[in-house]
Amino acid sequence: MASVMISPLVRQYLPYHFRLNSLSDLEPYLQDLEQRTLGSVNELISWLHDLSELEAVVDEDISWRQIHVSQDTSNEAYLQAYQLFYQDIAPVLQQYAQRFRKKLVACPFVDQLDRQFEPFLRQTRNAISLFKEENIPLQTELAMLQRQYGQYTGGLTVKLQGQELTLPQAARFLEQANRAIREEAFQHIAQVRLGVQEQLDDLFDQMLEKRHRLALQAGFADYREYRFRELNRFDYTPADCEAFHVAVEKHVMPLVARIQEKKRQELNLPVLKPWDTDAVPEGSQPLHPFDRVEELVQKTISCLSRVDRFFGEVLSEMQRRGHLDLESRKNKAPGGFNCSLAEQGLPFIFMNASGQWQDVVTLVHETGHAVHAVLSHPLQLQAFKEYPMEIAELASMSMELFSMQAWEVYFSNEDDLQHARRLQIERIIGLLPWIATIDAFQHWLYTHPGHSRVQRQQAWLQTLDRFSTGLVDWSGWEQYRAISWQKQLHLFEVPFYYIEYGIAQLGAIAMWKAYEQNPKQTLNQYQCALQLGNTRSLPELYREAGIRFDFSPEYISALAQFLHNQLNQVYTHQ
Repeated sequence: MASVMISPLVRQYLPYHFRLNSLSDLEPYLQDLEQRTLGSVNELISWLHDLSELEAVVDEDISWRQIHVSQDTSNEAYLQAYQLFYQDIAPVLQQYAQRFRKKLVACPFVDQLDRQFEPFLRQTRNAISLFKEENIPLQTELAMLQRQYGQYTGGLTVKLQGQELTLPQAARFLEQANRAIREEAFQHIAQVRLGVQEQLDDLFDQMLEKRHRLALQAGFADYREYRFRELNRFDYTPADCEAFHVAVEKHVMPLVARIQEKKRQELNLPVLKPWDTDAVPEGSQPLHPFDRVEELVQKTISCLSRVDRFFGEVLSEMQRRGHLDLESRKNKAPGGFNCSLAEQGLPFIFMNASGQWQDVVTLVHETGHAVHAVLSHPLQLQAFKEYPMEIAELASMSMELFSMQAWEVYFSNEDDLQHARRLQIERIIGLLPWIATIDAFQHWLYTHPGHSRVQRQQAWLQTLDRFSTGLVDWSGWEQYRAISWQKQLHLFEVPFYYIEYGIAQLGAIAMWKAYEQNPKQTLNQYQCALQLGNTRSLPELYREAGIRFDFSPEYISALAQFLHNQLNQVYTHQ
């Protein structure tokens, strides 16, 4: 079992008092690294360590700027600090980064580096081939546009039940047994989102055009081809993603239909409407695992400690150090994330809790990311800690499923506990088709450059229909359904980053299956894999965790059967 010893990096190259206020602060160190002679393998390693320290300092600086601008989207000072980095500092750093990459691979001693450098060197050579100086202004413009999504959506509120609520807070009412309240909440949320449809369409049109131009200038046929390379997807292809879509459609959608039909029967409705899918039956109450954010944190620390003491200690230390911002409020950016802080080694969790059961799952998920960051922090280079998202999401999604054995800390009765377990299994099953929907839609978006908004809407609806059961009646709300892709921030802020959730979810289900058979061994393998960071390939990392890197139709079929069995168990208990 790991112990929560989080030691900040001790600066050996930059002065302790160094702070990044402008590009001129960095230039002496950048010039030194560029001009330094690498006359031996030891000098090469020393150079890599100094470069890594500089990267860690810069990484932590931009992390705090991102955190602050997400905490208050209306704060001009935060926005200016964020813009300063991306407009004045980042473009120059990109140019230096390319020269450093070339210096590294040209060094005659690079082949003497040991095995743990192999993924990093592969990614370095890939980055060299992708770099085009004329793309730097486009990348800067895109970074600025991506922040606008949070500005458009972070301040959205609705008036409901005599209160002004953020959209996450309003979503709580969709769980209510009273159908009239659910419908009212849905209508208000939909109307508010429809109110920013044009702004988000305008924003997305700009992003699509710039992303396509970026790909063409880098020598690719389209942005999908470019982005797969940029994301270092060496171990799977677009065709593999399309096979995932087909497998989910065939093996997972029947489970979704079963869940929705059971919901219709429990609610005693002739047909489900979109405001019914999360509801509890009459006479029931939505799960209420906590009243205040402080209670959410304490209960989650207790829950995770029961799984493994180390997991609870990580979250406890984050609370002690003020590295949690969990409560939903006006002008706070939507969504949630774990932000690794490269120098400190202790991450920061940002989310929008509003009193729902899903808030518990989100905090456990982000703590999985935090545990991963802490376990990989001792690795000697910053590049070794920049692990692929497919292993990062395996860390977080597996944590959700490991934690299920200790969920009794949130509830005073067995019925609520079984309800929570049911919700988690149903959520996993429902998430896989949504992942396939978003991923398939992105494949269409970027292989059809220059499409019109009408064509985009038609493509979205066709994709949505493919991964829908037809059991939910959207009549009267067709316009809102047609723009429902706009609520997915990944489409705006991190294009093509979504299939990772699907790959990792399959891996997490396999981890859960192994955990039920041998908890101690599974947790040990899980932590051993996370400690490796980016020093092994994805298939090797998954093998270290004791599972397969596989999302073939056959594998998905077997895991869907496991989920089917789990669903039977929770339905039997209720």
